[in-house]
Amino acid sequence: MIVRWSLAELPEVLAEAGIERPFVIASPRWKILDLPHVEWWAEVPSHRLEVPGVADGILAVGGGSAIDTGKYASARSGKPVVHVPTTYSGAEWTTFYGIRSPDRVMQGGGAGALPVAIVYDVGLTLDLPSEVTAGTALNALAHCAEALYVRGHNAEGDEHALAGAALISAALPRVLSEPHDRSARAELLRGAAHAGQALALTGLALAHAMAQALGGRYGISHGAMNALCLPPALEFNRAFVPAEVERFGEAIGGDAVEHSRELALLGGFDRLRDFGVPEADLPAVAEAAAQRAGNLANPRPATPDEVLELLETIW
Repeated sequence: MIVRWSLAELPEVLAEAGIERPFVIASPRWKILDLPHVEWWAEVPSHRLEVPGVADGILAVGGGSAIDTGKYASARSGKPVVHVPTTYSGAEWTTFYGIRSPDRVMQGGGAGALPVAIVYDVGLTLDLPSEVTAGTALNALAHCAEALYVRGHNAEGDEHALAGAALISAALPRVLSEPHDRSARAELLRGAAHAGQALALTGLALAHAMAQALGGRYGISHGAMNALCLPPALEFNRAFVPAEVERFGEAIGGDAVEHSRELALLGGFDRLRDFGVPEADLPAVAEAAAQRAGNLANPRPATPDEVLELLETIW
């Protein structure tokens, strides 16, 4: 993967990736960047785009929705994709994606994208709203936690997970306090990059299964749902992989469950009910989460009844 840390290097990155005629996927707000393109797709997220034949690659700019839409376009067309992430989701490192309609309802997902390069630039994150900052950063933190104990985890993934967790947990409070602190934002972005690498090397577990079931059903923020679902998932997994959960806690500077909950509260995420999730729906959500791949890759998959108990603790 080609990785650069300034948008000024984008022309060089595109040339190195062999892309001369990029199809840009980015919301209208990023037209201020005057990106090279043969066509610009501004509907993000989207499940109905078509990659023009004249394009020889894809350039996706934005948060997780734009990056996933770019990966969807790459997988459908077989063309390489360059990512310019503007949040902390880490989606830019993986070949798999979830695809949503413009009203954010999940339409499905898949794999087979061809990411070839990532360009980070802290300047693109300085005006990110606090809720998006916290949500996507806590999604990245969940990637770090789960990379340490998901089935198939490995030493290289562990290294990135621990580095990312330490950076994210230290930088996020500073960023939320001083949103235009470039140093803190840069630290958070580097933490998210480590988290994305850890995700690509390992995979997802229970917290993400719960978050995906909730987000897919209600069209609510994936980051917010991960912020809420990580603490109970850590508590559940502590019974099966106590050493790995403790390692995560050491990386973030406190008890894994309590400190991750404190970070969620700092980001403004407290209860599921605050997002309009009906209590009566929790059994159906639990059933869906239990069947997701993330739960099946958990150290010990949770049963629907166990997932329900976890959801009830945060409802």
